[in-house]
This record gives sequence, C-alpha cells and structure tokens, in this order.
Amino acid sequence: MTYALILGASSGFGAAAAVELARVGMNIIGVHLDRAGTMPAVLAVQEAIGHHGRESHFFNVNAADAEARASVLNQVAALFQERPGAHLRLLMHSLAFGALKPLVATNPKETVSQAQIEMTMNVMANSLVYWTQDIVARGMMPPGGRIVAMSSSGARRVLPMYGAVSAAKAALESYCRQLAFELGVQGICVNAIQAGVTDTPALRKIPGAESLIAYARQRNPFNRLTTPDDVARLIALLTTDAAGWVNGTTIQVDGGEDSVDTNWQEREG
Repeated sequence: MTYALILGASSGFGAAAAVELARVGMNIIGVHLDRAGTMPAVLAVQEAIGHHGRESHFFNVNAADAEARASVLNQVAALFQERPGAHLRLLMHSLAFGALKPLVATNPKETVSQAQIEMTMNVMANSLVYWTQDIVARGMMPPGGRIVAMSSSGARRVLPMYGAVSAAKAALESYCRQLAFELGVQGICVNAIQAGVTDTPALRKIPGAESLIAYARQRNPFNRLTTPDDVARLIALLTTDAAGWVNGTTIQVDGGEDSVDTNWQEREG
C-alpha cells in the first residue's frame, strides 16, 4: 500500500494534492494546523479522499514542532506495521506560515524580529529537512520515493513585506538540491515546485495580494491564474515511474507566467 504524507494538507496546494493523489490510487496522511472555524474544510478534504476509495489519516498538529513530528511518525509507523508492505511514496512540504513584515522600517517596532525570522525559516524551510531525516531514518520511504516542496518566485524576487518568507523559500530550494544529491543513492528524488500566482489563503495574507492577482492574470499567456489543481496534477505525475529522472530542480508550474517579460506591454504601447 502506498501513502503520501502531506504537510499542510488542509487547504491550498496540499488539499488539492491530497485529493488528486487519492484519485490516482494513493492513501493520504495529512498534517495540518487548524482551529474549529476551519475544520469543515479539513473534513471536506477527507470526504473527497474517501470518495476515491482511499484512506485518510489526518493529524491536527504543528508540523514544525519536534515532538509533534515524532508523535505523527510513531503513529504512521504503527499503521504501517498493521499493513505489510505499506510505505511512503511521497512527502510533500506545503507549509505556508511566516512573518510578513519589512526587514527594516522607520519605526523599529514595525520591523520583523529575530524570533519571527527564525520561526519563518523553521516552518517554511528547516522543517523539510527534519521530516526527511526522520522518515529516512525510520525506513519509511524505499527507492522510488519522491519528496516535493512548494516554493515560489519570491525565492528570487522582491515583494513588500516578503523578506523573511523570501529567504525561507530560497533556503527551501537549496535544501531540495542538497537532499536530491544526498538521497539519489537511495533512489529518492527531491524537487521544488514554483507555482504561478495562485489564489490561496496563503496568498491572501500577503500585502497587496489583489494587485499581484491582477498583474499575474494580465501577464499569463493563458490569461488566468494558476490553480491548486494545476499543481496537484504535476505532483501526481512526479510520483510515477516515468518521472524517475527528474531530480534536484525547481519546476515551474505557471502556464509560462514567469517567462513573460514584465515590460512588454509598455514597449508595445
């Protein structure tokens, strides 16, 4: 039995991937952090997984907490013992929780703090390494396994208030390259995914999100935004044997949005 472990499974890219992976035959282990108000969305994801005839095991914990990580993996290990041959085919990192503040401001009280920078890096980048370390150490992912992490163009571009998150995304991509190098000998592929601008709860938290959405729709060759389902289908493709030579790279899933010259309309005008 094959399972996908998704960090950030309750909304956005993680939720879409959970449903798509269930559709193609994978059972889902979801880690998420939700309060009562957003739990209906979590239950809807699990219902959709069940509609495809697959198991879902969701854990409402902080994925960046070491004790929570150990607890989840202990429970997954117990589950696998009950199902001979069960293993992880995929680890997906889709955690989007970071400080959106300037690195420097006229009023020092408005700048991002050391604790906020470290929290952002830990949640959005370092946690990928820690989950990977524990999964590999426990032997949960055999050859043919896949690890994917959600990055963004913000890893190399500047946006207001995005400094700490940008640094975390850049680190995340670096970790993916290094893990790809180190895990290749075990037959495990590791890649980052750079989605185009997508209308998710995480995007809506970024200052100026409406402008980002309008601009992305204007410049995209398909005249629309990327959707979580666009990304989910790519992730499902990466879990196939046919994608076994895709490793150590950042894959753009944006309909060509990132390649469009930002000033072409001005020049044509």
